[in-house]
Amino acid sequence: MAEAMKLELVVCIVNAGFSQVVVEAARKAGARGGSIIRGRGTANPEAEEFFGVTIQPDKEIVLTLVPSSIKDEVLKTIYQESGISKEGQGIAFTLPVERATTIRTE
Repeated sequence: MAEAMKLELVVCIVNAGFSQVVVEAARKAGARGGSIIRGRGTANPEAEEFFGVTIQPDKEIVLTLVPSSIKDEVLKTIYQESGISKEGQGIAFTLPVERATTIRTE
C-alpha cells in the first residue's frame, strides 16, 4: 500500500474583508484553495495593548489543507501579505492532519 501524503491544516484569522488576500497568498505559495468562515473575536483591551494594534471584532477564518512539504512557504507568504504589520492584521498557524478523505454525494 502506498504511503499517504502528509497534510497540514493552515488556519489564518484576519480582519473581516481580508480573507481574499490570504487565499491569494496561499495560492501563490502552492495551495489549491481554501474555505472561509466568518467569525467574531473576543479579545480584551489587554490583548490590544500587548500586540500594539486595534483589534476588530469581525473576523474571517481561512482554512487551507496543504501538503506538509509546502506549509512553511504558505505560512511565510501569508505572513508577508497579511501579517500583523499589514492592514488585515492576521495570525496564522498550522495543525497536523492525521487523516483526510473526500465526501461525495451521488
